[in-house]
Amino acid sequence: MKKFLKILKWSALTIVSIIVLFIVYVLIRPESTFEKPYPEITASTDSSLIARGKYLVYGPAHCAYCHAPSNEFQKVEAGEIVPLTGGNVFALPVGNIYVPNITSDKTTGIGGYTDGELARTLRYGVKRNGEALLDFMPFYDISDEDLTAIISYLRNEPAVSNPVPQNEWNFLGKIVKALGMIKPMGDGDVPTSPKPDSTAEYGKYLAGSVANCRGCHTKRDLMTGGYIGTDYAGQMTFEVLDENGKIIPGKHFVSPNLTPDKETGRIAYWPQETFVKRFQAGRVIAGSPMPWGAFSRLNENDLMALHKYLHSLQPVHSQTPAGVQEGDPG
Repeated sequence: MKKFLKILKWSALTIVSIIVLFIVYVLIRPESTFEKPYPEITASTDSSLIARGKYLVYGPAHCAYCHAPSNEFQKVEAGEIVPLTGGNVFALPVGNIYVPNITSDKTTGIGGYTDGELARTLRYGVKRNGEALLDFMPFYDISDEDLTAIISYLRNEPAVSNPVPQNEWNFLGKIVKALGMIKPMGDGDVPTSPKPDSTAEYGKYLAGSVANCRGCHTKRDLMTGGYIGTDYAGQMTFEVLDENGKIIPGKHFVSPNLTPDKETGRIAYWPQETFVKRFQAGRVIAGSPMPWGAFSRLNENDLMALHKYLHSLQPVHSQTPAGVQEGDPG
């Protein structure tokens, strides 16, 4: 009996020691940094390129939905140009993640960043100091041309001073970071941008690389962000938002199937005109996570391209579970 108690005692001490060492490791381990190349992107003062960047930022890329202050949400929905001063917070299981100020202010915004640093952040998901970002900005495959346009516009946006707190990682978040679970997402293999027109080819580029239709309308692992469902077949779960863009606890939407399946495809029977008019109408379903204010500003050629591409997909039978509210298509 004494031998058993002795073994039990040393086993308990060993376990406690391992736990203590792990906690110390988590608390003192520096965050992993990554070496990624700086894309050869240089901001331009060309007015047409800046206009393209503005269209992308407030339209298909819907940057304003995160980077505009939450109290300006209704203005963003209405199509107003709101300074992208950041400050919003995502309360996640890993901690509070704050959205940065991306105006040209040199102290609190991106004014002190080089074009290459900004381009690397968008292309690879790597911060200025080499740390990886959470997968909130899936624009890794956006073309060099459009990346240049976006940075050119941001460089010309008026500087607004708005200090934003550093991210507040809780212990779970520190474990995630210590184990190296946050990694760069972009691979740098970016195709040449197709010419903006109303073709299915350009619609594929918009849906997959700019508007992030794939990211919301494909089921993903909520821990890793990896795709585990068929592209555009829906089934991704989202929180319901109130009129100020804040999450309503306990309510959820599920993204619908956008493939042209005749039984379960949400837009399978929509002719092009119906699709275009639906987007131009803006928000209809309250609380939908779709950035309708931004998407309602897409020009008609882009909307026609998206419709052609989505209707060119292989039909997939993907039924939303009974009793679950299905969100708007997009």
